[in-house]
Amino acid sequence: MFEMKIKKGMTTLTKSLFFVTCFSLLVLLLPSCTKDKDNSQGKAHLSVNMTDAPANYDAVMVDVIGVEIVGIDEKAITLNAKASIYNLLDLSNGVHTLIATGELEAGTVSQIRLILGTHNTVTVDGVVYPLSTPSAEQSGLKLQIHQTFEPDISYSILLDFDASQSIVMTGNGQYKLKPVIRTINTAITGSIKGSITPIGANVIVTATAAGVSYSSVTNSAGAFVISGLPAGTYNITVTPELPLLPVIVLGKAVVIGASTNIGIVVL
Repeated sequence: MFEMKIKKGMTTLTKSLFFVTCFSLLVLLLPSCTKDKDNSQGKAHLSVNMTDAPANYDAVMVDVIGVEIVGIDEKAITLNAKASIYNLLDLSNGVHTLIATGELEAGTVSQIRLILGTHNTVTVDGVVYPLSTPSAEQSGLKLQIHQTFEPDISYSILLDFDASQSIVMTGNGQYKLKPVIRTINTAITGSIKGSITPIGANVIVTATAAGVSYSSVTNSAGAFVISGLPAGTYNITVTPELPLLPVIVLGKAVVIGASTNIGIVVL
């Protein structure tokens, strides 16, 4: 009987030591778990999206392999890029796609670098042509932004890739990609949208305020969106091909974070 009590007591002591040991290990592990969760505190959160002004091609395929942010100290930070080959014509008239995210130390940023691969093509009348981009392959396309990021704030930057101005045909029938890209801080801009009738190709839509103009073209359904507009009052000029004449819509206000719909423009 006495021997059984000793064994029972030893069993209870063993269990107690086991629970004490587990609790001690848990206490030791807690600071490291908390520290991991707090790694993002004090940093700015950035997302980079890409869109396109419509262009009269069958397809424009752009090979995005990386996105970097450069501070005023010239130090480059690599973002988490969604490397892929994007058809810019799928990203027109208000459509955009997320291409990179990341967390940054608070401070001033001077550049975004969009790094392209070698698999860039343009399709014209059903024929696919390669697009050469030597400078982009080497160091990335340097886009100036000069923005100060605050800690614990989320930011979104839109890269407006103008395909119609970015593709150049050489004298020997080859195509080159010389990207024309506008960086847009979506938190401090608005947009103008609308449509035309009758629907036609090569209809240019231009919004002008304070002597500065922003342009787009209509899509196959006759719709258009001009993004990245600073707040202000705009005059919109819709220029179709002859024999149709231009139409001017006056005095449309744009406010931050909203899209002004001017409705259907009759040509």
